[in-house]
Amino acid sequence: MYKEFQSADVARAAIRMALSENRSDENELREKLAKSGIRAVAVNFGGKFLDIIPKIYESAIVAAQRQHVISDTHVGDGSVVGAMESAIEQIKLMAMGMNVGGKIGIARWKEHLCVAVFVEVGVLHFNEVTLGMAHRVLRNDLTDEDD
Repeated sequence: MYKEFQSADVARAAIRMALSENRSDENELREKLAKSGIRAVAVNFGGKFLDIIPKIYESAIVAAQRQHVISDTHVGDGSVVGAMESAIEQIKLMAMGMNVGGKIGIARWKEHLCVAVFVEVGVLHFNEVTLGMAHRVLRNDLTDEDD
């Protein structure tokens, strides 16, 4: 029997995924979260902020579908896009017109979906950092067979 989680627990899982340093750490964390019933995925991105926004959304949706964090439906896609929009909104003033690199962490437990976007913003020889975070609720349309 899995533990009952709240939205803040799922948010922490998404943030941890976004902060994972490499693929090995990411996979280890994803497996640990899965054992507690939380589905999670992370995706790296980089480039000129305004130019890569469409690719960031697309990458987040595809990764979430592939790892069965969301169902392959417009409901799942829309939930990720909505959360991504909110998270991007929180970081865009700092990132506008700059080169960025970072990672998206997505976590889900039942109807709770959280997206965290961790970004390094390149400013000459200095990198600023920021984090955007958002939560959405969607119907619990996944089963254990989706694993």
